[in-house]
Amino acid sequence: MQPEFWHKKWQESDIGFHNSDAHPLLVKHFPTLGLAAGSRVFLPLCGKTLDIHWLLAHGFQVVGAELSPIAIEQLFDELGVAPEITQLENLQYYRAPNIDVFVGDVFNVTASLLGHVDAVYDRAALVALPLAMRTNYTSHLKTITGNAKQLLICFEYDQTQLPGPPFSICDEELQAHYNSSYTIQLLESAEVIGKLKGQCPAWEKVWLLNNNAGII
Repeated sequence: MQPEFWHKKWQESDIGFHNSDAHPLLVKHFPTLGLAAGSRVFLPLCGKTLDIHWLLAHGFQVVGAELSPIAIEQLFDELGVAPEITQLENLQYYRAPNIDVFVGDVFNVTASLLGHVDAVYDRAALVALPLAMRTNYTSHLKTITGNAKQLLICFEYDQTQLPGPPFSICDEELQAHYNSSYTIQLLESAEVIGKLKGQCPAWEKVWLLNNNAGII
């Protein structure tokens, strides 16, 4: 998607993708990552998700990347925190205790800017990108995180019935993106109640990606 698509969504508050609570599949499956309290978790294309509130409340550090400054201004307002804001290369950097967010194109986030992360939680990034961008995204994500383990949530449905986003990610595509670097385990496949956007039968899938040691 072009950046203007997402900027317009936030400018018009057309954010039906924004949940009103932490995602129940995060709450259920996050412990499978086996992270210690204080671990640093990366959320690409994070928006102002309440998943961040949940992670902070449970003692984790959060680092996010998001295109829209509107989303991040609202995130910090809702957290009740005034961030320190600086310019880092082509990105704005929002910083507060236990949370860092890079605002701008996620492809401008480098490994050196990101720093060490213990895990990735991807609920909104892979499904937000059209097919032409997903291979570049997954390659970039592996590079900047050092193949950090992931909890990944995506949808699978008949893409001909709905244009997306969120886009459909079939099992074979997921394997193509990640099989060379990760051991991939399906944790849950749940039918979307009421259909996706009320139109299309769909399944929400939760995947655990564990690093294959020594493969970069």
